[in-house]
Amino acid sequence: MSARPPSRHNLDSRMCVAANRWGTRRAIGLFFGAVSRLGDGVFWYSLMTVIAVVGGWHGVAVAVQMAITGLTALMLYRVLKRWTRRPRPFRTCPGVIAHVPPLDEFSFPSGHTLQAVAFTVVAVAHYPVLAPFLVGFAALIGASRVILGLHYPSDVLAATAIGGGLGTLSLWAERVLL
Repeated sequence: MSARPPSRHNLDSRMCVAANRWGTRRAIGLFFGAVSRLGDGVFWYSLMTVIAVVGGWHGVAVAVQMAITGLTALMLYRVLKRWTRRPRPFRTCPGVIAHVPPLDEFSFPSGHTLQAVAFTVVAVAHYPVLAPFLVGFAALIGASRVILGLHYPSDVLAATAIGGGLGTLSLWAERVLL
């Protein structure tokens, strides 16, 4: 008799527990806690400011586009959170602890990741030289949310797809409207 393959939920939970264990190591927990905190918005608002100041009128336009994309992402994120109402893994998944307090009650999708990916797509389209840094930072933000016990891997993957879609839609709208 062959063993049944693990269900998606079971695999998601197991990956969450494994990643969350890394956060119990002091240095790793502190590092990913700092990354996550920067992903609260401080980093992105600072980046938009620098782009606007250094980039002239083009930079101002890019910063405005990033802000509009970010506001759209925030509205969509809030609707999805209320609609799905998925509990955070530290509440329902044995073995997962929250290494930092959550900003809200529900898990799906990861707002930090959604914003990071959407901002990254827009910024990198205009300033490709930023790609290695921003793509890496966005990936660290997504990883931090799972390691800190606040999201399942599927929350981060879905947020990556949604953020990528919103960023791409923003770039398409820019081309069509301008």
